[in-house]
Amino acid sequence: MTEKILEVIKELKEKSKKRNFPQTFDLIINLKEFDLKKPENKFSEDFILPFGKGKESQVVIFADEIKTDKFKVLETNEIQKLAKNKRAAKKLVKKTDFFLAEPKLMSPIGKALGIYLGPSGKMPKIITGNVNQLIENYRKSIRIRVKDSPVIQCSVGNESMKDEEIVKNIESVLKFLEIKLPKGKHNLDRVLLKLTMSKPVKIGE
Repeated sequence: MTEKILEVIKELKEKSKKRNFPQTFDLIINLKEFDLKKPENKFSEDFILPFGKGKESQVVIFADEIKTDKFKVLETNEIQKLAKNKRAAKKLVKKTDFFLAEPKLMSPIGKALGIYLGPSGKMPKIITGNVNQLIENYRKSIRIRVKDSPVIQCSVGNESMKDEEIVKNIESVLKFLEIKLPKGKHNLDRVLLKLTMSKPVKIGE
């Protein structure tokens, strides 16, 4: 599989027109024998890519006890302000990939911002362990989600990365799904890869 993934990456890079930005590699996975009527088959998982996606994911923390300038921290009073500013709340949710929160703030966040965070699948995860390490992990993470259709699409890198790094990212996502899906690899149908501005190319068996 490694060589076939590498071939597709090289093909996409060679045939793609040069853009004035590094295009993203998107992995598209069609599922089969997968019943979306079963609630347990719908999921949203935060997944750490071995080499990140070429651009750090945006992470915001809701906390009163954490004081730092290494990452964005919003305190209780700022949560309350966002609750009164629909436009600012929507903008924050749209541009942020992951939210983390102190346990005591989960309820206030739900009341104030749940209407925006819930539908986007971005409700905060509770902060545990070393917060700096947690941030580093989430900056390399993507969200793998199955909601309304039996298709998974996620970013696995961009043109600025080495081909081998993108391969490792793709293989790690596929291995995760083989464990996560109810029938493992038997639920995986067509696996395709595309660049932001290209058509998808199938990754061979």
